[in-house]
Amino acid sequence: MAKQKKKQANSLDQNREAILNLLTSKSALKQDVAGDSEKVFESFKQIIISELEELKKKVNDERIRLSYEDRGKYEIIVFVGSDMLVFHLHTNVFRLPDSSPLWGTKYFASNENNGYFAVIHIYNFLAESYLRNRFDDIGNLIARVMMNYDNHFMVEGRGHLGAIFRDPEHAILNENYIRLVVQLSFAFALQFDLYLPPYEYLEEITVAQVLEISDSLKISTSKRMGFKP
Repeated sequence: MAKQKKKQANSLDQNREAILNLLTSKSALKQDVAGDSEKVFESFKQIIISELEELKKKVNDERIRLSYEDRGKYEIIVFVGSDMLVFHLHTNVFRLPDSSPLWGTKYFASNENNGYFAVIHIYNFLAESYLRNRFDDIGNLIARVMMNYDNHFMVEGRGHLGAIFRDPEHAILNENYIRLVVQLSFAFALQFDLYLPPYEYLEEITVAQVLEISDSLKISTSKRMGFKP
């Protein structure tokens, strides 16, 4: 009986030790990634503001929107022409899925910690959807920027956003890369226009929509489909 109790106590001690190891390694790692990502996101904000100022110097048409709303620590809204971009830093840290082919590369296989990422999502909406409170209008995820504790990063997304930054082993995030991601996001949003929906889609509307038509015709509006993770 005494041997059994001792065995159980040893097992509990081992469990506790395993938990302590997880707390001091994985949990601390996630805190490091999250803390670093907040600094990176602040750099995104400053570069976004800088890019808007540079564009304003060249644009003399007051009808063209070039402005932003700082929504706090984790979000900034940017108006570029008829488009609105939302840059949002997720508050959680994510691990690459086991099925990701990146685990087969030397960089990730050599150190599992390299596979934990903070994520900045970039969404594209029509500016009018936000400004006129058209809550049923649809936005699209055009890119997500992922960076690890070592400041290595990659981008998944549409167009050049998803084609250029695909080598996290060698890509280290810096001011020039951030500026390029911001510029490509602006360009991608501006290049894709609003498409006229099929006639049949607008053939029927509700009484409520008619009553609210002076405010905004409550028919969902969006561009063509954007990137989906």
